[in-house]
Amino acid sequence: MENKYLSMIEDYLPQLLPAIECSEQSVIKSLRYSLLLPGKRLRPTLLLAFCDLCGGDINAALPYACAVEMIHAYSLIHDDLPCMDNDDLRRGKPSNHIVFGEDIALLAGDALQSLAYEVMLSDSAIESFGVKGAKAAGILAKALGATGMVGGQVIDLETEGKNPTLETIKEMYSKKTGMLIKAPCLMGCVLAGADEEKLKAAEVYAEKIGLAFQIVDDILDIVSDTKTLGKPVGSDAENKKVNYVTLLGIDESRQTVDKLTNEAINTLDIFESNSCFLRTLAEQLSKRLY
Repeated sequence: MENKYLSMIEDYLPQLLPAIECSEQSVIKSLRYSLLLPGKRLRPTLLLAFCDLCGGDINAALPYACAVEMIHAYSLIHDDLPCMDNDDLRRGKPSNHIVFGEDIALLAGDALQSLAYEVMLSDSAIESFGVKGAKAAGILAKALGATGMVGGQVIDLETEGKNPTLETIKEMYSKKTGMLIKAPCLMGCVLAGADEEKLKAAEVYAEKIGLAFQIVDDILDIVSDTKTLGKPVGSDAENKKVNYVTLLGIDESRQTVDKLTNEAINTLDIFESNSCFLRTLAEQLSKRLY
């Protein structure tokens, strides 16, 4: 499937970054390193795809899509730190703190988070979307905090070496991974002026593919290899983390992924426009297993 949004995102991202020639160039080099590493750009793609599906202006929405990718990059930098998951590899390259040191990596993550809001609340973005733009930025802010992505990371850290229930793991995944998948789907709809029924459908779609995405990661952590994934495998076992595969086994976990994917696809029936891209995307995300 051709991702028509990917080239838009790749072209626009570098334009939003500060120049390197300055006194604080070390942190700018650090944030550029992680943000511009090649990746799927799943989250900004979801924003543009839902904005497009709801009849919005995807060119005007680009700053918001790129802001989401900045947040994602910041979360990965911090997630890899020794005080968190302590991973040395990300997208096939040394993690940010391996290249730039823990102090600069930490600050680069902080800077990316600030830059994301600077971009979304710029004069040009507000001129394009007004209150809808502010609402979209608010959705992202809520998704990131103590009861969102950060909260999910806390649950992750505090359940290491313990025996959490499946419900606890689902809650952790819905926050640590799912919130930053749900937010761009909702943001795209809001920027396009979608009604509540479509917002709800987008929310359910995001929740389903978000959980499926993380379960696939659990499976790949066991059955794949570092070269293929571009990051260490076996880290959950090494850190004594319980996950879906630990509790359900690989076969039932695969079945759960298929069920969630089908449910996500079915939620798209409400949209009058062609939702083929988002249907195919859900299928492709689940097929990372094969």
